[in-house]
Amino acid sequence: MIRKARIEDAKVIHKLLSEYASAGKMLSRSLAGVYQTIRSFYIYENLGQVAGIACLQIWWADLAEVRSLAVDAAHAGKGCGRQLVEACLQEAQDLGISRVFALTYQQEFFSRLGFEVIEKRELPQKIWGDCMQCPKFPDCDEIAMAKDIPPRAQ
Repeated sequence: MIRKARIEDAKVIHKLLSEYASAGKMLSRSLAGVYQTIRSFYIYENLGQVAGIACLQIWWADLAEVRSLAVDAAHAGKGCGRQLVEACLQEAQDLGISRVFALTYQQEFFSRLGFEVIEKRELPQKIWGDCMQCPKFPDCDEIAMAKDIPPRAQ
């Protein structure tokens, strides 16, 4: 089941993000940062347990990012990552956002969801708003990918 995150999910979200960061799969986020962005998170819940998470961050009127996508190892390969990204894409469409991007090491996964590789320079809002504070800047090794979102049917 996919649902929006609640305050009581923050510590579990932080733990899963920290596991991914320790493995070098994403950058770390503080617990305070999770609390500040809790309304942007989706939860994949299985039998009452958080099995995966994803966040949709709005960058501009026409641009949002799928970020902090993490799936518990016991649930990997079962479609929960796909469902989390699809929930983010649906919200972007509902909001009228025309493009969603991700910075990722999982190019094949995002390609299967219709994302295409782009140049990072196409994302100035992200670079100036986030990347400049990153310890990997300017030598980021993540792949920028984006998907155009059709307008919601009336």
